Amino acid sequence: MGTLPVPGPDAVPVVACGLGGEQAGTQAERWMRLGRHAGLGRVETEDGLRIRFRDEPGVEEELQALVAVESNCCAWARWEVHRADGELVMHVSSGPEGASALHSMFSTGSTPE
Repeated sequence: MGTLPVPGPDAVPVVACGLGGEQAGTQAERWMRLGRHAGLGRVETEDGLRIRFRDEPGVEEELQALVAVESNCCAWARWEVHRADGELVMHVSSGPEGASALHSMFSTGSTPE
């Protein structure tokens, strides 16, 4: 029985979601609902996305819950939530291999442009 190779420091992470079909659908519905209810805008960045939300009761809790799921199923990206200028801001970033995937994950329909 052989051993598996250990990834080197230059290894490119696999850009894939770890959620199954039904879970992925539920997660997408939750993102769309949050975007419709509290989304303020979306900006593509070189390394990912910055999405702004209203800082209202319940919004931060739902945003943090969604980010917790994404952090587990899409560990190839870095998920951060913070406050700026009276808004909640989610910044999600990745290396070049993941930035385009992030751009398509939160495309038109899930958050306001």
